[in-house]
Amino acid sequence: MIHFIGAGPGAADLITVRGAELLRHADVVIYAGSLVNPALLENLKPRCEVRNSAFMTLEDVLSVMEAAHRAGKDVARLHSGDPCLYGAVREQMDALDARGVPWDVTPGVSSFCGAAAALGAEYTLPGVSQSVILTRMPGKTDAEHLRTIAASGVSLVLFLSGGMADAVQTELMQSGAYVPATPAAIVYKATWPDERIIRCTVGTLADAAKSAGIRKHALILVGDFLGASYERSRLYDPSFTTEYRKGAS
Repeated sequence: MIHFIGAGPGAADLITVRGAELLRHADVVIYAGSLVNPALLENLKPRCEVRNSAFMTLEDVLSVMEAAHRAGKDVARLHSGDPCLYGAVREQMDALDARGVPWDVTPGVSSFCGAAAALGAEYTLPGVSQSVILTRMPGKTDAEHLRTIAASGVSLVLFLSGGMADAVQTELMQSGAYVPATPAAIVYKATWPDERIIRCTVGTLADAAKSAGIRKHALILVGDFLGASYERSRLYDPSFTTEYRKGAS
């Protein structure tokens, strides 16, 4: 069996209980070496085969997976965050299906959750934004045009864009939805021991990233959810009636 496992955002203790258990019992571990905390590999069972996928092609990964499965071994394919976000897992799953190799997925805590925790932020604040968009700047792979996406003005999280803060700033400013004073933040390696938080605005985003030396391993967060103004949730308002509580008149 091939187990796709979300390693979490970085901190070794933020992998799920299920993910940690599968990892401990795996015969073969293939991990995203440039993104996964190596501390997660400290409790593998003796003689576990460990491969760093940073040095492998898709075909290499599939070959190791299939060979291990045919030999009756369990494989842990360890991805950073949650595999469903920028994990390139669909192509692996489809290829395994074509080869008749079974697999399952254990979700993980995404770095966008870790970044919000680091900032003490809530993406969906009443009266501010009830939606959050996860996206990225176009880079080596195709991506939606940021300017069009940003036009919605909702809470925004950009992956894989830390080294393109100047282009991000330009696109955000030209979207018409954000002004220079719109709050923003850069979270470098959320939940890792060397986590860094840089608070800024849309208008100072590029300079902030440059001053901090941010090139990769960072999320860019944008929106008024990072500001000070929002409405109180009606769910816990004394006057609001719910299925479990009658509101005061």
